[in-house]
Amino acid sequence: MAKHSKTIPARGLRVADQIQKDLAELIAFELKDPRVGMITITEVQITPDYAHAKVFFTMLRDDPESVQNTTEGLLRSSGFLRGQLGKRLHIHTLPQLHFIHDTSTARGMELSLLIDKANADRAKDAEPDAAPDAAN
Repeated sequence: MAKHSKTIPARGLRVADQIQKDLAELIAFELKDPRVGMITITEVQITPDYAHAKVFFTMLRDDPESVQNTTEGLLRSSGFLRGQLGKRLHIHTLPQLHFIHDTSTARGMELSLLIDKANADRAKDAEPDAAPDAAN
């Protein structure tokens, strides 16, 4: 389950999680847009009135051109995806889908590399210098 705000009621969390699962399946198996490759839906945030849903996604290739093409493909397919969600979910208001590229994974990898580099530098500084002469 995704980590959500405490202000969203429990039903809203369940609906957001179900939307995440269904969208992942729809995009993987039923979406035919060639601009949309393999993506991972990382989180869905839904408004309390279910009118809008922010769908955060990541992809293997994070170059700006691929991200833009994928985002455009998802936005163009949002009507189809919303219709398919309507067949799967039985809720009164079906949310508008807003797709947002999630950079948290890439940012986490950058921070991890910085931490590893800092630890390596610290270990290098902590190494004792050459062994003292035994002649004294």
